[in-house]
Amino acid sequence: MKPTATEEDILSVIDRIESCGAKAHPSRGEEVTVIGAVGDREHVQRLNLEQHAGVEQVVPILKPYKLSSRQFAAHGERTVIEIDGRLIGGDHFSMIAGPCTVESRDQTLTTAHAVAEAGASMFRGGAYKPRSSPYSFQGLGQEGLRILAEAKAQTGLPIVTELMDARDVEAILEVADVIQVGARNMQNYPLLAEIGRTGKPVLIKRGLSSTLEELLMAAEYVLKEGNPNVMLCERGIRTFETAYRFTLDIMAIPMLKELSHLPVIVDPSHAPGRRDMVLPLSLAAAAAGADGIIVEVHPNPEEAICDGPQQIYSDAFGAYLEQVERAAAVAGKVLSAAA
Repeated sequence: MKPTATEEDILSVIDRIESCGAKAHPSRGEEVTVIGAVGDREHVQRLNLEQHAGVEQVVPILKPYKLSSRQFAAHGERTVIEIDGRLIGGDHFSMIAGPCTVESRDQTLTTAHAVAEAGASMFRGGAYKPRSSPYSFQGLGQEGLRILAEAKAQTGLPIVTELMDARDVEAILEVADVIQVGARNMQNYPLLAEIGRTGKPVLIKRGLSSTLEELLMAAEYVLKEGNPNVMLCERGIRTFETAYRFTLDIMAIPMLKELSHLPVIVDPSHAPGRRDMVLPLSLAAAAAGADGIIVEVHPNPEEAICDGPQQIYSDAFGAYLEQVERAAAVAGKVLSAAA
């Protein structure tokens, strides 16, 4: 739309788009509003939207992902998401830290206080855990959610936790400030659509063997439901290399920023599976321009129920964060904390 377009002009275009069965997705910038028209291309083209008052130009988005495309953003503006006063994206860097899984009240609260005092932006912890073996620990479920709620009440940190089953949506929504979609569920499209309808911010992890286009198409399922608060997460992919567990794709950071307007978060814990490699991967991610890091922290990793070898010690988290914060500053970002 033109910078001079009135609210009446904008609503008229939206009505016109929806008259042919398409869906309108307005994105309002400080000066310009962009309206995404998602639907049958031929029907939309026949609307002659160029002739409407207030329309500056009609730009076809050729990528299969429309709403997550950089072309959809007004004047190339990047999406910035606010969660309890913390900003994610733009010039802001978020540190999301906590244990792989909620094992006990003491373990979780100890970790929450440690990362909060060090300056973390948000607290992560799994109440429900996807495991390769059906005989492995699957998480504490409802009890885990209650412990996470207590951690937030005590520290004030927003909660990031994984949703695996649409039947748990209501329970998760009572506690989570950000819903995490794990790598194994990245292409669980009915689940993504359900999350999109909640309007809750969501962090989508890249699948173990997924391309960047497939990750952006997953984001599209959430965006299409009217939820603009989506974060993309690189966590390592399977390659031919056998020296480590997964290959952390650092190049995905600038590439995703070229393709999309959505914030990019990096998980440096799962790719190496070793805590001694978490810091160098975190520094690389921060310097490459990541909008945040989601890292696993535990007071006693040797006693952790799962992923102990990759979790950093809670008493070492402060020093870790200081180094990562300096690397983020190289990319022009500042640590995001409560306003």
